[in-house]
Amino acid sequence: MVLTGAEILIRCLQEEKVEYVFGYPGGAVLYLYDALFQQDDIRHILVRHEQAAIHAADGYARSTQKVGVALVTSGPGATNAVTGIATAYCDSIPLVVISGQTPTPTIGQDAFQEVDTVGITRPCTKHNFLVRDVKDLAITLKKAFYLAASGRPGPVLVDIPKDVSIARCEFNYPREIAMRSYNPVIQGNVGQIKKAMQVLRAAHRPLIYFGGGVILSNAANELTHLARLLGVPVINTLMGLGGYPASDRQYLGMPGMHGTYEANMAMHYSDVLLAVGARFDDRVIGNVDHFASATRKIIHIDIDPASISKRVKVDLPIVGNVRDVLIEMIHRFESRPSSGGESIAEWWTQIESWRARKCLDYKLSPELIKPQFVIQKLWEVTQGEAIVASDVGQHQMWAAQYYRFERPRRWLNSGGLGTMGVGLPYAMGAQLAHPEAQVACVTGEGSIQMNIQELSTCSQYRLPIKICLLNNRYLGMVRQWQQMFHGQRYSGSYMDSLPDFVKLAESYGHVGIRVDKPADVESALREAFTQHRNELVFLDFQIDRSENVYPMIQGGKGLTEMILSSEDL
Repeated sequence: MVLTGAEILIRCLQEEKVEYVFGYPGGAVLYLYDALFQQDDIRHILVRHEQAAIHAADGYARSTQKVGVALVTSGPGATNAVTGIATAYCDSIPLVVISGQTPTPTIGQDAFQEVDTVGITRPCTKHNFLVRDVKDLAITLKKAFYLAASGRPGPVLVDIPKDVSIARCEFNYPREIAMRSYNPVIQGNVGQIKKAMQVLRAAHRPLIYFGGGVILSNAANELTHLARLLGVPVINTLMGLGGYPASDRQYLGMPGMHGTYEANMAMHYSDVLLAVGARFDDRVIGNVDHFASATRKIIHIDIDPASISKRVKVDLPIVGNVRDVLIEMIHRFESRPSSGGESIAEWWTQIESWRARKCLDYKLSPELIKPQFVIQKLWEVTQGEAIVASDVGQHQMWAAQYYRFERPRRWLNSGGLGTMGVGLPYAMGAQLAHPEAQVACVTGEGSIQMNIQELSTCSQYRLPIKICLLNNRYLGMVRQWQQMFHGQRYSGSYMDSLPDFVKLAESYGHVGIRVDKPADVESALREAFTQHRNELVFLDFQIDRSENVYPMIQGGKGLTEMILSSEDL
């Protein structure tokens, strides 16, 4: 079967069972768009900015177990996509990004809308390709999907020159792919796993610390099962939320800069730390020297060997797919069970004393809406079942602290890069992937304006997302740091000319609700999720402008040096 490059691309996407392509057309991809138009299997979602295309594909991937796909044109289309690609790269999200390129004879000639897309994206992709011959297109796309989804996932870019999209060749899509230089380790070393179980059994203050790797490898059930077999406390990173049920007694919350008191203290004073699919990020462990000052043994499970002992010295490395390693650990424990309850009873007594500090308590106000209260009511109204997409800032931390996630893939946020503007596109991708689900976007007035044009996309595709804007008229996290550490000099952190978000939402054909009083918070949320179930609702919550996120660890400080309230300043 002889096809054009554009037709080959579509056939490859169909072979990969791609449902949605998020994109924006341009001259270098017109033939690709023409081929996309002439089929019905794959639905194209027209965004209003290429950055949003990548974020929406990313949100689709995060909320499913599938590879997200985006399509952008050359030049500014590709450069607009870079922030989204870098965001996915930092959080190990499987994407295939297809970019158009000027015809091959013009590459390097400063042609109209030409940039070195491969060179620009090399540092923020798992791999990228420039397809110079149409005969290489099908196998390149097969490699792209394989690389994106296997091992440590990540974004892969395929740059297709315009002449390649119209050249013809016989179509042959390989069923399997093998790459000599790429063979990720799946099964963990049995000897290392055996040693790890011995160390865990002998521990007096054990702790399980896990991250996004548990979500990505679909290992939440195995992680939960192992934790309950061992009877040990569990903490997770921002990216791991939902990987262990928040309602469980063994769950202590997040560690790190805005983690709970009990999670941070347990992490610092544990004698055996089982790290699963996490990377000891600076926002998690704080000052590295302070962290290393405590004596503990660290077992680290990760599919990426480069992540092990990268920031902290590890005693027992186990390279392999998280789910497969946990299955083997469960098998070894069940073949020789031991409760471990008596040996760690004192540890649990200590943990309960830390938990008794109730570090997430806050004072309600009859006049001012507390942001924590909004998130708690969102959790109640949705019964904890919503998919929550978050932007980046104070609202992100409040959502992570007060929405109690019971299951994986319900929490979508930019962890590694901390990209403002991701919330609405993430919600779009998730809503398309799960049409019947309740999808909420928790955002701030700074973040939402970075991709607010996507309200138009939501109108076109009738996406009933519920936007919860925690509006304090500040770039809240910046303002918090300036208040605490920069002498209350609020340089560039306040908003003097915000739009009327209710009218703005209504101008796009959506429902807008402004909420000024605490007494109206719950009723507004219930109205949004029931009366306007099938419509996008923009809820503008006018929150207490002075509220800060606590607990907090100042940059450069250790896990035990927490600021629990304004009284600690």
